[in-house]
This record gives sequence, C-alpha cells and structure tokens, in this order.
Amino acid sequence: MKKQKSCCRVLFQEQIAAGIFDLRLETALGSGARPGQFVGVFPKDGAMLLPRPVSICDADDTSLRLVYRIAGKGTASMSALRPGDSVDVLGVLGNGFPLEEAAGKQVLLMGGGIGIPPMLFAARVLSERIAAGHADAPAAVTIVCGYRDAETFLSEELSACGNLLIATDDGSAGTQGTVIDALRAAEVKADVIFACGPKPMLSAVKEYGASARTFLSLEERMACGVGACLGCVCKTTETDAHSHVRNARVCTDGPVFAGEEVSL
Repeated sequence: MKKQKSCCRVLFQEQIAAGIFDLRLETALGSGARPGQFVGVFPKDGAMLLPRPVSICDADDTSLRLVYRIAGKGTASMSALRPGDSVDVLGVLGNGFPLEEAAGKQVLLMGGGIGIPPMLFAARVLSERIAAGHADAPAAVTIVCGYRDAETFLSEELSACGNLLIATDDGSAGTQGTVIDALRAAEVKADVIFACGPKPMLSAVKEYGASARTFLSLEERMACGVGACLGCVCKTTETDAHSHVRNARVCTDGPVFAGEEVSL
C-alpha cells in the first residue's frame, strides 16, 4: 500500500494497563493492512518532528487500533488524545507476517510486552480463516504471551482466538518465567512460528523454533520509518546484493524477517 500521511480522527482511547493505552482511529489507512505492519504517529507537539512507530493491533477499512506503551515525550503526548481530536499518521509501513505460511499447519503466535498487540491482529485473522474454512487456514493456533505481572492486557481477546498460554516475570499469572518456559511446561510443538517482542525473547524463540518455519518481528528504535535515516539497521546472515554488507533496515526490509535471515 502506498505510504501516505493522513489526518485521522480519534474515536476512542483508554488506559488498559500501567503505561499501556488502547487508541482507535477513524481512517482508511487500515484498508489492506497486514498483521505485523506499523504506522508512524506524529506527536501533537510541533517541536517533535518525527513520527513515533506503533504496531497495528487491528485494522479494517475504516479504522486502526493501536495499543502502545508510553516510552517518552512523543507517546506521552499521544496518551492525551481524546475522542474527536485529530492526529497525523504515516502509513501503512513495513512488511507484515506471511500468514499464508500457516496453511494447514500447527501455528504458534508469540508476543512479549508491547510485542503482544500485533499478535492479536494475527490471531484474529487466522481464527477467522479457520471459522470460514479458508484455504489458507491453519490446522490450529496456540498463542503464548509474556507479561511483567498480572496486568495481562488483551488476554481476553487473545483467548477467544486460540489456545492462550501466559507467562509472567513475577508468577502472578500463568507460568512464572519466560514465554519459552510456558511453552516447555505445556509441551507445545509447532510447524510455523510468528513472534514479536524484545531481542532477547526473539533470540530464544529462534533457538526454540529451530525445526519450525519462524518469522520474527523486530523491535528497533526508528526515526523516519521509511528507510532514509538508517537508524534502525539490524544484522543479517547474508550479504545485501546492493550495499554489500550484512545489514537490513528494520522499517522497510522488515520489521518481519524469516528467522534464518537475521542475527540476534
């Protein structure tokens, strides 16, 4: 989809956990959006010129849902948006998860922290394909999410889309430990894995899923979001044919990569 800057109207916003906000925008940008893609949200403060990258939690032809964590002044200004306000959004950006790889397979969706919201988008799409008997539908979907504590935001919606496993750092919900600990406790096996979260988690997922087809959505600090600034470069396992270095831009070449393509 062509990248464009659009003025969107705020439909709804609420805080759903400590520092976590659920924002709904009225816009046509969501038309054709894929799970794993993101948008750039411009802060209302004109002193902050660059958009803040936020993964898409859900989308349809008339709206976008963004679930984000306050990480600085830009996202703090977003949390002050109220219904009826307008906000500029750049998108849709990046490459999404290749959900066609899930056809007929045992699928595992994995999210950690603020990497959980895009997995809800993927879970909804896959569950709808199963319900409709779609040719690309997976055989089954297991979802595992890692949280800090018992504030398991989005867990009710996720559980409606598949078998949900929860891990928490403090053991206040689900399995105490990491998402990998939760998987091992449940003895989950998968043919295809889609994951989003912090780099240590993705590195562990890559190792855990060595025998599965694995796709990882990388979290990196971004500035422009369109590949111009080279501020979100990641290491790759193969040399780029044009630059002749083992680098890729997360914002345009990703954020989703096949597990074997990236060094973590």
